[in-house]
Amino acid sequence: MSRTIAALIDVVRSEPAGALPQERSTSRKILYWGATGLVATATLLAAFSYLTTAPQAVENFRHVGYPQQLRVLLGIAKLSGAIVLLLPRLPTLREWAYAGFTFMWIAASVAHYLAGDKPLFLLPVALIAVLTVSYITRSSDRRVSSDGMLS
Repeated sequence: MSRTIAALIDVVRSEPAGALPQERSTSRKILYWGATGLVATATLLAAFSYLTTAPQAVENFRHVGYPQQLRVLLGIAKLSGAIVLLLPRLPTLREWAYAGFTFMWIAASVAHYLAGDKPLFLLPVALIAVLTVSYITRSSDRRVSSDGMLS
């Protein structure tokens, strides 16, 4: 899987010979918005189930040994993070959202693995891969420069 991600990174960073700048930009935008849309949709649906106390969400938290208070906190965090990823002009908050989703999905993967959910622990890993595509392909107006401002 790491080879696949490395190959994707090489494709995104490389500039194919003969491709017009507009074509490279269009491909990058499609990759960015597809990956970002998938991440936002997944997190918004999860936030909705967490915050409405859907029985399956409550049971999943019980199954992995997490307290129900964490379900509410993660529901708020997922809702906030998904909104921040989609809104323009919030580069610093967007960086925090990317980091938060990464930490959250690493913890979810470990929790499901330790709870014996062997195939389910791969779902957060797949979401991290999609999040990585979103992060790598974001445009310069959605990045933070070294001084914390838009680059």
